[in-house]
Amino acid sequence: MDIRPEDPANLPTRRRVRLLNRDDRLYHVILAQQFDRELIDHLCRISEMTRIIADARAGARFLNTILSHKRAMLYFIQPSTRTYLSFAAACQVLGMPYNDVRDPSTSSEVKGESEEDTVRALSQYFDIVIMRHPSEGFAEQMANMLNGMSRTIPILNGGSGKDQHPTQAMLDIYTLYRCFAESLADRVRQDPERNLFAGKTIAFVGDLARGRTVRSLAYLLTRYPDVRLLFVAPESLQIGEDIVEYLDRSEVDYALKFDLPEVVGECDAVYMTRLQDEHDQKGESGKIDLSRFSLTRELEPMLKKDLAILHPLPRRQELDTFYDTDPRAKYWNQMRNGMWMRSALLAYVFNVDGAILDHYYSYYNF
Repeated sequence: MDIRPEDPANLPTRRRVRLLNRDDRLYHVILAQQFDRELIDHLCRISEMTRIIADARAGARFLNTILSHKRAMLYFIQPSTRTYLSFAAACQVLGMPYNDVRDPSTSSEVKGESEEDTVRALSQYFDIVIMRHPSEGFAEQMANMLNGMSRTIPILNGGSGKDQHPTQAMLDIYTLYRCFAESLADRVRQDPERNLFAGKTIAFVGDLARGRTVRSLAYLLTRYPDVRLLFVAPESLQIGEDIVEYLDRSEVDYALKFDLPEVVGECDAVYMTRLQDEHDQKGESGKIDLSRFSLTRELEPMLKKDLAILHPLPRRQELDTFYDTDPRAKYWNQMRNGMWMRSALLAYVFNVDGAILDHYYSYYNF
């Protein structure tokens, strides 16, 4: 029987981060806690530069060469549309060939091979494994397992049970970064001391107890002083105690709220989430009244003119299609931003982000 490594979740966070990094630089990308403010801002700038470079034929050709010598495996054994396609597109932007496993029934797991041995096998053919898995902690366990092998490669967490989704959080913060920036120069040559999130109120709405995207983004936003976070959900779906404790330790201004109409008018951004009823044990979510946690057209007069509306998608009734053509709807931009942020992350992990910086400053003058 294959024995899994000790659960890293039992270790202190600093120790977990040290195991995942190399020389204080991202190696495995597993936890939102691996990102400090300097790195978040850097990756947002690299994302913006990549977007600009790719807009020209010559720039796209350049980007298509920088990771053409690497190979990626997309090991996605949990259903996904946006995350999978976003990573596939990011690989294509950087010229990195990729293969995928999206159904374990097509792999040797049907013959009894353990998931651990499957990942070990993938590590022999590819230079990075980007994985989406239904079990919390699986990506981190696999990263630590590969650390002990003669050939180790990065593991990139594309969603881990109800636990974390760090790359979604990074594309979310990049979306907010673009919304709050005043100009292109703001996004590319941001003053390191400038905090675009200072004075902003950001509300998370819906199923916060089981929404891994909310958990990861909340971690990232603690890196920015003077941001205010509102968690708007029914009591049974409120944000977890571990996040509340982390916010307290980080001295973040936050509040738990139980009615969206009461607070929506004071928000600079609203992050809507769907009911995660796939995690129900006995259909308990069906008994919850979500009418006060939906962004309906009736709330439109209360919204700020420059509000940013985000949603990780897919959606249900919590976000009215009425907003789809509203300039404040940023959830379609959010999807496209994922391609650029995940390109930036891949470039950073393979230490070619400097090539993007050099190319940008050599050919573009904004």
